[in-house]
Amino acid sequence: MESNILNAIGLGTLDPGILFIVLFALVIILVVLLIITNGKFRKLERKYNKFMKGKEADSLEDEIVGLFHDNRMIRAENEKNRKDIIDINRRMNNTFQKIGLQKYDAFNQSGGKLSFALCMLDENDNGFLLNSVHSTDGLNYSYAKDIHAGIADVELSGEEKKALDLALESTSRR
Repeated sequence: MESNILNAIGLGTLDPGILFIVLFALVIILVVLLIITNGKFRKLERKYNKFMKGKEADSLEDEIVGLFHDNRMIRAENEKNRKDIIDINRRMNNTFQKIGLQKYDAFNQSGGKLSFALCMLDENDNGFLLNSVHSTDGLNYSYAKDIHAGIADVELSGEEKKALDLALESTSRR
């Protein structure tokens, strides 16, 4: 069988049966590719329908814009909170955090430990020690002593040392 078209493209000697088989194989391959592509399309369509279920396209866009706005607000609030926490931590270093209280009977009188030594320290062990001595005649005398880095500027009595030690130890008991 002679074909002018096959002769024109240089395939005039080609057997039409072989050409038919090649074209048939090509059609089968294309059908298989079409089935695979159709399956992928249906899978993508199911995902899209699930994503869009119950939403209009406009309302979905509004939802996404709202989420971006909420995200910006959360980031700004988070940054503000971070700065506030840094400020609070900075201020906490200067507040009295460690307290030691030692009650005692100044003159070994019966009457129940009305004298006391109170030590208050900040994070860096700076603060004061207040000693209040209740005397036998009913008068009360108070003394204040500075504490720097856990050391008093003057010599301490036994009760005052105990109050200072209690304050210094109060960090480890937290």
